[in-house]
Amino acid sequence: MEKLFSLDLRRRSMLGLAAAAPLLVTARSAFAASDLGFNELYGKFGVLGLEFSDKVKKLAGREVAVRGFMAPPLKAEAQFFVLTEVPMSLCPFCSSDADWPDNIIVVYLSEKQTFTQPSQTIEVRGRLEFGSWTDPETGFVSLLRLRQAEYATV
Repeated sequence: MEKLFSLDLRRRSMLGLAAAAPLLVTARSAFAASDLGFNELYGKFGVLGLEFSDKVKKLAGREVAVRGFMAPPLKAEAQFFVLTEVPMSLCPFCSSDADWPDNIIVVYLSEKQTFTQPSQTIEVRGRLEFGSWTDPETGFVSLLRLRQAEYATV
């Protein structure tokens, strides 16, 4: 009889966990990064030119996830790179005739990582910032940045 009670109790516990699983997934996704696509970076042309989208403005300061490609880094030991919508095989800073796309995001890593091949799709997660900013160390000017970021291949 005791074994039957123990088995029934374990079965109820498992059913309770199974019933709670959707709630746990929902709670976790509430804290997960918001997805942001390259096609969602800018809204319309305004008086001052291209304006950031309402979604970018709303997500500023929050963690976002963006998929794209790592442009070839300036140097191997850099703690930042440029995320692009399409793969780039050349360092845009090293070749004057390379077309540098408007829709790029500068990624500042929370810690150094091994860089990946430019043709490999990656997902980057970090805190979104927008607006013109000049990096005091490199002089690099950016309009969109992900800070405290990390990435993984997809």
